[in-house]
Amino acid sequence: MHRTYLISIGIAAAFSWASLALVVNKLSPFTTPELSLSLFYVSLFVALVGTLTIVIYYIRAWLNKGEIYNAHLNISLRQAVLLSAMICIGIGFQRLKVLTWWDGLLLLAIVLMIEFYFMSRD
Repeated sequence: MHRTYLISIGIAAAFSWASLALVVNKLSPFTTPELSLSLFYVSLFVALVGTLTIVIYYIRAWLNKGEIYNAHLNISLRQAVLLSAMICIGIGFQRLKVLTWWDGLLLLAIVLMIEFYFMSRD
């Protein structure tokens, strides 16, 4: 059952990477900045979530010596969403030219606190 989920996530990630390539190559942020930037961030977020979910899932399966649980997929998805949000927010800060090293550390600390909260609930 988890294999079909992983295949679906992989297909969605591939389409998202393709849409990100189309946005970068075909849309100009100077002519339609709202549309192109929003499509860029949405496609980047979905592509990162899909890719990181698969990577984190297999890392968790490898660290647990091949034991595959459906809970690994839920945890991997949650961690991928948090990491993708952190990356997209960091890129947005960099675009606005307000990203500094302490902002990056603060963003990482926020993501870690959210993850620790979810880990303590489990």
